Amino acid sequence: MMAETADTQSFDPDGVGVDNGTYFGMPFAPDDAALVLVSAPWDVTVSYGAGTAYGPDAIIEASTQLDFYDPLSPDAWRRGIATADIDYTLQEASQRLRSDAEKVIRHLEEGGSPDDDSIARKVRRVNEGSAAMNANIAAQARHWLGQGKIVGLVGGDHSTPYGLLQALAERHERFGILHIDAHCDLREAYEGFEFSHASIMYNVLRDIPQAAKIVQVAVRDFSRREFEFAAASERVEQFGDLSLAEAEFRGETWDQQCRRMVERLPQEVYVSFDIDGLSPENCPHTGTPVPGGLSFNRALWLIETLVRSGRRIIGFDIVEVSPSPADRTDAIVGARVLWKLCGLTLKSNDKQ
Repeated sequence: MMAETADTQSFDPDGVGVDNGTYFGMPFAPDDAALVLVSAPWDVTVSYGAGTAYGPDAIIEASTQLDFYDPLSPDAWRRGIATADIDYTLQEASQRLRSDAEKVIRHLEEGGSPDDDSIARKVRRVNEGSAAMNANIAAQARHWLGQGKIVGLVGGDHSTPYGLLQALAERHERFGILHIDAHCDLREAYEGFEFSHASIMYNVLRDIPQAAKIVQVAVRDFSRREFEFAAASERVEQFGDLSLAEAEFRGETWDQQCRRMVERLPQEVYVSFDIDGLSPENCPHTGTPVPGGLSFNRALWLIETLVRSGRRIIGFDIVEVSPSPADRTDAIVGARVLWKLCGLTLKSNDKQ
């Protein structure tokens, strides 16, 4: 339990949500919290719909409207959930580099050569900027991990957790990744961008040997090369959306399927939650929504099964939330996914 301050003593969890610029309107400072949330307002390489750079702010706004009691992790939040200062220079850099990325993507979609000099320069700028973003997130994560905090990341696109995973790999000899997503994200330098949102798990496998197993859940939109890459890797195990549906149609309960998935993971687990792993009605404005996917409750039951198994969540991300001024669904769902991740992560660390 964190030390109480004047702010926490006066905080009423059953009262009106407080718009204080933090996730959930929580009164905790990072120094006084068990869990620190780092934000990554970045979406340079998204290849279809942009907007996830505004995800953190939209989730903060939506998060003050939820109620704090969670039967799966009651009062876990009292250990402290804090918001690290958001580095908006990341968002500014994202906006600048997004222009370059859009020109590259349009050039390639029109059949242009990736070897064109002006395109190669733009790709190089994007790759250098993405590497700087990774270093920024890694430095933030190292700072808080060094103070004994659990770190969660709020994106941004799915390239953004790379720095956090690097920082965790420096502290954990072996861990697994529970990867909920419509996509495999196993493309090598997609569209020339080394740190593409579509390359995060390829980069993890390439650079982070401590990530011993990646269990991919609800994937349903991927290339043949990605499929073959995953099938050939001993570190990747897929529970594709179609295979999950087939098992259910043949009589296997969701609880049984969840236990099968969790059994493949080691004791320490990182959860990477791309919002498009859910069915499209939960994230209609995400960059690349795909029919099928998990319901909110199925995704929640999977993570709860992970915690109930005795495994420990060492970190997590929620990414690809793309807000819309006309429809708050994405931000509302994203805020509640984040809340569940926070509570279950703290619960899994109760005895540590």
